[in-house]
Amino acid sequence: MQKKYEALSEQVNLTKTLMAKSVISKYLNRTNLICYSELSRLLGCEAFVKHENHNPTGSFKIRGALNFFHHMSREELETGILVATRGNHGLAMAWAGQWFHVPCTVVVPEDYNPEINRIIESYGAEVIVHGEDFYDAQSYCDELVDSAGYYYVQQGNEPEILNGLATMGLEIMEDLPLADTIICPIGGGAGCASLLKTARAIKPDIEIIGVEAQNASSFYNSWKKGEIVTLDDAHTIADGLAARTVFHLPYVIMKNTINDVVLLTEDEILEGVRMALNTTRNLAEAAGAASLMAAYKIRDRLTGKRVVMIMSGGNMKMDNLKKAIGC
Repeated sequence: MQKKYEALSEQVNLTKTLMAKSVISKYLNRTNLICYSELSRLLGCEAFVKHENHNPTGSFKIRGALNFFHHMSREELETGILVATRGNHGLAMAWAGQWFHVPCTVVVPEDYNPEINRIIESYGAEVIVHGEDFYDAQSYCDELVDSAGYYYVQQGNEPEILNGLATMGLEIMEDLPLADTIICPIGGGAGCASLLKTARAIKPDIEIIGVEAQNASSFYNSWKKGEIVTLDDAHTIADGLAARTVFHLPYVIMKNTINDVVLLTEDEILEGVRMALNTTRNLAEAAGAASLMAAYKIRDRLTGKRVVMIMSGGNMKMDNLKKAIGC
């Protein structure tokens, strides 16, 4: 199994990311990379934020969705696509599916964000609610593929999704070629893995640091053990980090190359949301603010460096926002 994904990892590379850039630029503007003075003061470094929360669906996932659809044939997509999501991946695939006229079915866990479900439906996709968490939703997708013949898009294991996501890293290196460190949230791992591939191809000594919730440390545990670990649960306020297991392809890319992983408590994650509001005037979802809090937690290591933090999304559930600001 691992050899399969090691071979697939070779398909995620700078050449294909440059090709993805030409695809994505037809639909998206590049996102801002902004240096914030107050954040820099707090962290003791030159602190830059990459604003993926400003993309049309509110997260970096749209990059991968557009590149995926561009590379698929009509025959492969004629029965429609099927995805499991914690929210942002489903939003992205539904939004991009409209442009490519491909029917999209999105499986979400129970008790998920009803606002995001409605937006997914407004893009013309069908929403199916099933299971307690993302892992259950994924398992149900396997059943639906057998019964209905969908093309099931496993977001973290599709090389062209990663090449699309990697355009985020390409933009960072174009705008700040002397960046020393990039800090990125890890859920299923596709975003951080794609960043690592691109940034290291351009600047081999750049430091890449991942961030996970302490309650959902699936990649961290896998990284330490040397094999993929599936957690019994992954209950965290940061929906985008709530992965019981890392995808195989990102794991293969990151396992020997990532510099470090910072784990955050639930209180620290909420503090990150407040930090984002106070220092950047941006409402980041809990996962999207995690990189800022991680930087604060390891600020002694970042002194004097040029540090880029990925604000991966801005789709905050209202209840979580109330918790973060103390309402």
